[in-house]
Amino acid sequence: MSDLSALIVGCGDVGGRLARQLLAHGWQVDGLRRSVRDLPEGVRPIAADLSDPRLPEAWPARAPDYLVYCVAANQHDEAGYQAAYVDGLRHVLDWLESKGQRPRRLLFVSSSSVYAQQDGEWIDETAATTPEGYSGRVMLAAERLALDSGIPASIVRLTGIYGPGREWLLSQVRQGYRVAEEPPLYGNRIHAEDAAGLLAHLLQADARGVALDDCYIGVDDDPAPLAEVVGWLREYLGVTEWSDEQRVRRTGSKRCRNARARALGWAPQYPSYKEGYAAILQGRG
Repeated sequence: MSDLSALIVGCGDVGGRLARQLLAHGWQVDGLRRSVRDLPEGVRPIAADLSDPRLPEAWPARAPDYLVYCVAANQHDEAGYQAAYVDGLRHVLDWLESKGQRPRRLLFVSSSSVYAQQDGEWIDETAATTPEGYSGRVMLAAERLALDSGIPASIVRLTGIYGPGREWLLSQVRQGYRVAEEPPLYGNRIHAEDAAGLLAHLLQADARGVALDDCYIGVDDDPAPLAEVVGWLREYLGVTEWSDEQRVRRTGSKRCRNARARALGWAPQYPSYKEGYAAILQGRG
């Protein structure tokens, strides 16, 4: 499959991991981001600011076989999300149209923030999406833009991404933060390498002619109560003190299923938080 090409818009942590996996399988990869000096070796650079509607100078002359929209908002408010996920995607779609290019498929990387369930329910891709916060609402609007783009599209709703450099919870545990045990606050997570692996798996499946669904949830095998995760990390790290003032706070409580992705043959390299955080703390992953 060495003649296949992918354009990764937002080639940062997850996008960069995806690029490396595709390059290892012989794909040609173009990576678009503001600062191209951080792109993985072998990725053809496209320096661009998605807030600028002008076509980037380094836009590929040949239509990419696959487009992966995998950006992260650099401003965490509604305007920042609108700019990154809706306006930015619209600009990329305009650039493709201006060049007469139509990829085989668009993968839009979304978020489980589109789900607002709070009582520990098990949910899958068919669950109701009634987000209460701006992040979920903007993501749904961006998903709709992708699905209505005229390009065959699949949405990938990633849950809480963690990995090297994404160690907020470890920092909280080291400081002795507490978390409520009852009712259990279920959290969903996926290691950054597994998030990239799911995207690569979907691209390769499509390239083989496998019919993809329009939505997948990216999550490991073990949506666990946050108190359980914190307890395990405390023991692993040898933390014995508790902070009197600080608590781990989070909203929502749901358990996401990965059955649809697994039915395609994907399996997480880090099936639970235990393998994932152990790898981080041992300097792997």
